[in-house]
Amino acid sequence: MGAKGDDGIIGAQGAVGSSGANGTDGQDANANISLNLVGRIKLNPSDPEGAAEIVQFHPASKTIYAINGAADEPTIEMIDASSLTSEALNNPLSDENLTSIALVLPTEQGGIVLAGPTSVAVSGDWMAVSVPAKDKATNGMVLFYNGLDTSSPTFVKAVEVGNLPDMVIFTPDASKVLTANEGEPSGDYNIDPEGSISVITIVDGTPSDTSINISFSDYNGKQTELETLGMHFPNPSGRTINGTLINTTVAQDLEPEYITTTNDVAYVTLQENNGLAIIDLTDNRVQVIGLGFKDWSDYQFDGMEDGTVSFRQYDDLYGMYMPDTIASYQWKGADFLLTANEGDAREYFFDTFNANGDQDEDLCNTAGGQDFDEDDGCLSYSEETQARRLDYAPGSNLDTIAGDDPKDFDFTAYPLGRLNVTKILGDSDSDGEHEALYAYGARSFTIWDSNGLVVFDSGDDFERISASIHGNAFNNNNDENEGDARSANKGPEPEALTVGKVGDKTYAFIGLERMGGIFVYDVSNPYDTKFVDYVINRDLTEGGDIMGDNGPEGMVFVDAANSPTGNALVIIGNEISGTVSIWQITEG
Repeated sequence: MGAKGDDGIIGAQGAVGSSGANGTDGQDANANISLNLVGRIKLNPSDPEGAAEIVQFHPASKTIYAINGAADEPTIEMIDASSLTSEALNNPLSDENLTSIALVLPTEQGGIVLAGPTSVAVSGDWMAVSVPAKDKATNGMVLFYNGLDTSSPTFVKAVEVGNLPDMVIFTPDASKVLTANEGEPSGDYNIDPEGSISVITIVDGTPSDTSINISFSDYNGKQTELETLGMHFPNPSGRTINGTLINTTVAQDLEPEYITTTNDVAYVTLQENNGLAIIDLTDNRVQVIGLGFKDWSDYQFDGMEDGTVSFRQYDDLYGMYMPDTIASYQWKGADFLLTANEGDAREYFFDTFNANGDQDEDLCNTAGGQDFDEDDGCLSYSEETQARRLDYAPGSNLDTIAGDDPKDFDFTAYPLGRLNVTKILGDSDSDGEHEALYAYGARSFTIWDSNGLVVFDSGDDFERISASIHGNAFNNNNDENEGDARSANKGPEPEALTVGKVGDKTYAFIGLERMGGIFVYDVSNPYDTKFVDYVINRDLTEGGDIMGDNGPEGMVFVDAANSPTGNALVIIGNEISGTVSIWQITEG
């Protein structure tokens, strides 16, 4: 074989090949929106607590309506947001750039003396305000106003609804107004109205003169059945209080808290009962379902209040969801519900004054009181206790983490000893020894389908994320700067909630009543929910003055098309600081 020849010269470059097919789009990052505080006002500045609670927005006039519970007279504040711009506040803890005018409400209608407003709703040019009666046994009213495009809305009429209307809402098509009527008992349970839902129809653009009251009386006698579905019925039935034998029915015990509604179906939280009512508005049929309990064993939980972040995982510990605010949206044509799982315990006091005008413990005992407090008076009923005051089987898991109740109790050795729990649940065989603890709330928000099944729960996000950001200042209270002050008592207490669309995505915004922070989640696909952001406008300096926005109570979402800034907004009523704050949401 001959020797290898020299390499030939390199040939000319060939023609460029055709372009390949486009690759698939990458996934968007979660944080594709940002929030900035662009508006703020402090109401009733000399005594602001309670001055900003439930808020609503009137798109045509760019006016915010806010309940002012701190005013001398029952008042709705009308806040002009028409000149709001996209410019963020320079000093958001203290800056104010909005003004308000007070709309004073009537204090009597049809011979009924009214208390202060509890809720407000706006649709088109109509505003509805729910107002309880001062007398516990008397039904409340909805006050209707129109002319919202002026600086002086006109009072049109008052319509009687059920007892203690605590929330009011229009259906999306403005054909009906609904109220959630709590019907809370008097302090001694001698008066205990039924909880109910009222419906006011709007005919030819005008509210009817009367309402339809939807009762839960069909569920009387079915308490045991409802309890097996995960509901909760704490009450003093069987005891004699102030001379009256208490026999609480299911309809009396249910206390509707908050409503979200389509044109055909209303969904109502039954907070203290850990339940949900579904109302078919075509025929007013009622379905009540239990929400069950959250198992904390798979999540991090701090129940200690030792001044530090002290997360652990615990068996035999459950949370009662007990949601406050509820909102809804649709995915693939189906309704999905979002709840802020605050939790709430029942506790009622009544007066036992002696001849000197002082609260008297002996009179309280004679009246059948459960306990006595010099300031609050005679305790008629409370279901709440600390875990250390319950009994457990010796050597059991709860015996080692909740302990007993000696004077020198070691909360480090027994990390759940101070946790606030219900006495009613956890002793399934009634042997006097609890095998499980049930705490108030779920420290989360939950997405449910219309059958009441959990689609998503934020788990321990609120506490883990806020602890990562704030350290030992997490689980603060809303009326003083003390870190880790709420870990044994419902933690951050998610209460306010709203949902809205920004661009092509749907977001949930959840306000923490105690911390004051706002969590944001992408809920566009409820089965693929993602955490997006966390913002807070509060100074948490330990022991320092309360500054910023504290105690978010009510929220409303404003889409970009109706916003004065051209971008979507979340408007928040902050009960403790008495401020209304406006967060602008921008994409990118």
